[in-house]
Amino acid sequence: MQESYTMTEIKIPCGKNFLSAQLPESELLGIFHASLPQAAADPDAEVKRAMEFPIDSPPLSELARGKKNAVIIISDHTRPVPSRHILPLMLAELRKNNSAIDITLLVATGFHRLTTQEELRSKVGDKIFEEEKIIVHDSGDPAMLQKIGTLPSGGELIVNKLAVEADLLVSEGFIEPHFFAGFSGGRKSVLPGIAARETVLANHCAEFIAHPQARTGSIPGNPIHEDMLFAAKAAKLAFVVNVVIDQKKQIVKAFAGDVEAAHAAGCAFLKELAEVKVPESDIVITSNGGYPLDQNLYQSVKGMTAGEAAVRQGGVIIICAACSDGHGGESFRKTLAEAPSPQAVLEKIIQVPRNKTVPDQWESQILARVLTKAEVILVSPEIDPELPLSMHLKHAFSLEEALQKARTLCSTAVPRISVIPDGVSVIVTN
Repeated sequence: MQESYTMTEIKIPCGKNFLSAQLPESELLGIFHASLPQAAADPDAEVKRAMEFPIDSPPLSELARGKKNAVIIISDHTRPVPSRHILPLMLAELRKNNSAIDITLLVATGFHRLTTQEELRSKVGDKIFEEEKIIVHDSGDPAMLQKIGTLPSGGELIVNKLAVEADLLVSEGFIEPHFFAGFSGGRKSVLPGIAARETVLANHCAEFIAHPQARTGSIPGNPIHEDMLFAAKAAKLAFVVNVVIDQKKQIVKAFAGDVEAAHAAGCAFLKELAEVKVPESDIVITSNGGYPLDQNLYQSVKGMTAGEAAVRQGGVIIICAACSDGHGGESFRKTLAEAPSPQAVLEKIIQVPRNKTVPDQWESQILARVLTKAEVILVSPEIDPELPLSMHLKHAFSLEEALQKARTLCSTAVPRISVIPDGVSVIVTN
């Protein structure tokens, strides 16, 4: 009697589309998602609700009363923050009791490349783009920066002058699991968002990245988070509006108010829904959640860490990411490409002291850590295959091709395969 196989189709985000493949149910351990509720039927109403009942803070309209100027820190082109739903409401609240207040939108590029004008228009919409004052933060421009203190890590706390000089500093953002800060959002608007490069480098040092608490979903005892929170308070970030979004980048729930309390409430809400128990697997298939988070290989390391948490030692991680912008950081590329092995990268980086951190060192360190545990196959129809190959990864043009390679690498008759369609949206436990 001929054996029959029941197949399951899987769909994985990649760029603005999806990649699909068929998996035998005999191999599939499960498809693991965050268990988020449905998106808010009216996203504007949800944001407005959060702002009307802020956590541990007066309403934004009261904070703005009598202030000459305000700065709103907004996300850059790499973050899927639904700014079009958040910013109009924040602007209206700031002007509710103070129509003359001078408002600047400060784009938190952190250590990323500068956001283009076209990207800004797409992000905030025509009206805000044309009517509001928008400044793009440049972490390497001394004329933009001012020292305001020293971080707990010992690094100099230098941030954008506009924030320092503002009568009122507020921010928008979103909360998702973050692979070394625990969660995004809240305090991250200041560090790394509007910080100087040397401040970011001090915070992202090898010692902190290697810390056992510097992991996805971890806040207590996380030295990177502690630096970030200190920076936000030192910069007097007075009010945040943060949202939790689903896989379609739609608003599920909003949190507004005090930078620490509102962010903590959002993290607690998300953690309960984002934790997924994934069995140890021979092969893990995941992604960086598609566009805009998978624009380069640098950003896609985040999704790989979900695979790292679930894969067995010596297994295979398949990461689907468009990487339309290539590697995303020249020093990141060179660190991996010029090293004889991922282990050699780790051994070299861990010797670098806090005050000697170099650009993109942290991403190289985490990718090398992942590669010492498992083979990584990058599925990208757009990238030059020589790029990932030069950085100790493998490449495939399709998910089916990646699965063929993974099965060969595993040398297991019936591999145990777990699928995490959106690796940046979950907190993997075993």
